[in-house]
Amino acid sequence: MVQLVMEWRSVYSFRFTVLIISVLIATSSCSSEWRDPLPVNQGEFLAEHEDWRSNREQALVTPPGGPVLWSGLFDLPQGETAFGSDPALPIVLPAEDSPALAGTLVRQGQDVHLEPVSDGNVHLQDGPPIEETTILENDRSGNTTYLSLGSLGMRIHSEPGTDRLWLRVWDTDLPERETFQLPEYFTLSTEWRVSARLDRYPELRSIPLADITGGMIEQDAIGELVFRKADGEHRLIAFGNEQSRSYFVSMWDSTAISETYQAGRYMRVPAADEDGWTTIDFNRSYNAPCVFTAFSVCSLPPLENRFWV
Repeated sequence: MVQLVMEWRSVYSFRFTVLIISVLIATSSCSSEWRDPLPVNQGEFLAEHEDWRSNREQALVTPPGGPVLWSGLFDLPQGETAFGSDPALPIVLPAEDSPALAGTLVRQGQDVHLEPVSDGNVHLQDGPPIEETTILENDRSGNTTYLSLGSLGMRIHSEPGTDRLWLRVWDTDLPERETFQLPEYFTLSTEWRVSARLDRYPELRSIPLADITGGMIEQDAIGELVFRKADGEHRLIAFGNEQSRSYFVSMWDSTAISETYQAGRYMRVPAADEDGWTTIDFNRSYNAPCVFTAFSVCSLPPLENRFWV
């Protein structure tokens, strides 16, 4: 905050001070002008949204990332965890896909490897059967190891800011792969496209977030997206970094009381331009994976990302 001390002992000093104040006010006014979002053609707007919706529907049933097909999420403690169709094992898989004992997962710290068994029938995805001890890279390593067992796919799942690890399982033969449809959406409206200014944090902040399993994860936030709606100014924490092409936003709004998923919704927002501006399209908010499966580790919105509409 700039403090100006007026000198009353001369008219010249007073006039000079008034001039400085006027310049500061004018400069502040110019820098705080609020941008309108770029205009869009209504037909193109509707068509692009339908394409986005269609692509999202397809992604939800496409392995390995489609949560509609996820059929298991098993904690991996330190040490050995056997898996197969034997109901006495820590991880039980369907008998139509798995032998009684398919193999053993061994966790040492954050490293996991598979010890196969004879006739375990575990394959590297699209590859030969695994016949020797194999290191399994988790799905945040950038080099995920994918396994297959009958119609099942498997990988080691991790979340940011926690040392918990899981075995994620999906089933490519689930009938929902052919029958799934997205739930009903609100009517599309360009009124829910708003300009937002990114207020960057001095450095990335690690934000702790509760998840639906009762645990905690952490995500890095680049700053807060400031937008105006309903005669008010609102802020949403934006997760990402300077290299992000888009920011991840988890939010809760008052429609969750009776109209949308009670735990909140997610969005992707294009990264801010060189002037710090972007456009939020609330029409493209979407349900978290935990809406479609019980086998997910969904993070919940931070308290700062809750608002009434």
